[in-house]
Amino acid sequence: MTNVKVVKQNGSITEVTCDGHTGYGVEGEDIVCAALSSIVQTALLGVLSIAGVNMQFERRDEEGYLKFVIPSDITAEQRKICDNILDTMVLGVADLYQGFSDFIELEVQ
Repeated sequence: MTNVKVVKQNGSITEVTCDGHTGYGVEGEDIVCAALSSIVQTALLGVLSIAGVNMQFERRDEEGYLKFVIPSDITAEQRKICDNILDTMVLGVADLYQGFSDFIELEVQ
């Protein structure tokens, strides 16, 4: 199971953590894990490239682990772009969760 934890402060997503493999299929052929990874990693790329936020992230592929924290000192424009990207990410993850809740745990705080 993959646990996805999304932390919000003042209505904006500030932290995202994904931990574990979904276990839907065999390694290398797990379409649920691949879909979830694509959604979250594309959001991370958007925050880095489109919003231009310089931040650190931790990724351990063998464990299915990815964590990133949005810095608090970003500009209002960067925050707006991050909000759009990360809110869209949550929509994608939530949609995937609806169909595969035996393999994904989604927690939004």
